[in-house]
Amino acid sequence: MLFVIALFIIWASSCRKDFEYAPSNGHLTFSRDTVFLDTIFSTIGSSTYTLKVYNNTRDDVIIPSIRLRNGTDSYYRLNVDGVAGKSFQNIPLYAQDSLFIFVETTVDLTYNPENTILYTDAIQFDSDNNLQQVELVTLVKDAIFLFPKTTSDGSKETIVLTYNDDGEEIRTEGFALSDGELTFSNEKPYVIYGYALVPDNKRLIVDAGARVYFHKNSGILIKNGASLSINGSYSNDRELLEGEVIFEGDRLEPDYSNIPGQWGGVWIENGSINNTIEYLTIKNANIGLYIEGNNQLQEYSLEIKNTQIYNSSNYNIYARSAHITGQNVVLGGAGNSSLSCNLGGRYNFTHSTIANYWSGGYRTAAALQIDNFSTSETGNDLLSANFKNCIIDGNGSKEISLNSNGTNLFNFSFNNCLIKFNDIGNQSSTNPLYDFDNESMYTHVLINGKTAFFAPLYNDFRVALDSDVVNMGNTTFAQEVPEDLLKTDRTIRPDLGAYQAIENISSQ
Repeated sequence: MLFVIALFIIWASSCRKDFEYAPSNGHLTFSRDTVFLDTIFSTIGSSTYTLKVYNNTRDDVIIPSIRLRNGTDSYYRLNVDGVAGKSFQNIPLYAQDSLFIFVETTVDLTYNPENTILYTDAIQFDSDNNLQQVELVTLVKDAIFLFPKTTSDGSKETIVLTYNDDGEEIRTEGFALSDGELTFSNEKPYVIYGYALVPDNKRLIVDAGARVYFHKNSGILIKNGASLSINGSYSNDRELLEGEVIFEGDRLEPDYSNIPGQWGGVWIENGSINNTIEYLTIKNANIGLYIEGNNQLQEYSLEIKNTQIYNSSNYNIYARSAHITGQNVVLGGAGNSSLSCNLGGRYNFTHSTIANYWSGGYRTAAALQIDNFSTSETGNDLLSANFKNCIIDGNGSKEISLNSNGTNLFNFSFNNCLIKFNDIGNQSSTNPLYDFDNESMYTHVLINGKTAFFAPLYNDFRVALDSDVVNMGNTTFAQEVPEDLLKTDRTIRPDLGAYQAIENISSQ
């Protein structure tokens, strides 16, 4: 019994006496003096940012008030130790302890004539002579928002995205672009919710310098009979990229800059022809470009030039029975293939870099996949799949995959290309499709050469002067694409891929 009483006395003497607090008196310290909330769009909420408040004194203190300088009119929102609001009173903070404040914002620029503002406020602690404050800063962009209507029953407008094997509609949230919405200019960014459908006999035109941002599960659908023209141009300022057209997700915070699968992609339906893309960057989609064809059309499904697509969670380009020509195209990391040419078709890529250095998880597919059949459909002829002065590379062992059903045509050729194909165990040695000595399929190819990319994990596929691709290009093919992706002349001593080699990363 005496032992229990003694324990009680020790416990009682160690407890805080009457929970007495001293005023904070301006002696708080903070994890930062300014909280920078990264760029957001008007009316779209930011991520949550954290501020830690420290009491480094030996006394328990009480903070008389924590509030936003702009009061209830502030566009910022606070959460102080689990309680949401814009103003708080008498917040206790123990000696040598800290508390968390979480900050978010949603800013409405509807009535502001400027396209961009720097919105500021501050978190204020105490008042008068003891006032301390931490500044809040965020850049807010105005944008043109395109989204499906809300129907009378409160649901969102939908469109037919595709059909299942039984011919039943697969619908998704989306809307048809009106005639007044069929030109995307560079005056303001565009933010798209759901799938924006380009109707039959209409053409979507995207001007140089346009920025298009997509919400989760959103994209563009080019219908049968409709078409797309992306008219980007070379950018003299490699930081601003003033001429480039950029498609990406609508989260602008740095933490989202390299997260794949943030939005759906661009879908070009069977029957959509004469689509053109120039100087476009697509990043962080599910499938960057999904292109359908019927294997019969003489017209191109797509002509694509001077374009980069990377960090797609599935494919950068997935083509089915399509007719595509590409020049100075960079297809980087993807969770599946960088380029999949499925179910036959016609393909012609010159001075392109197809290099899958995916770092987002395990990848089994090759960077380049070509086949003329699928498990659920009869085969189609692969009329041609020609790669000239190209690089096919990646961090896998075999970066080309060729699959023929043995019945339909399977015509392909690689001319003056570097190909990554490290066939461990010679599993493909008896497959005639991988007979690299057969000049009807492979002419002047380099197997497993050194690419010397600058930063392939970050989708920077410029090459250094010690790369094996230097001077390996065919000059006749180079005349078809006389300048590389950075407008460097390649007609005299062409290198392989979309870039001419440079000495170091600061050279361009």
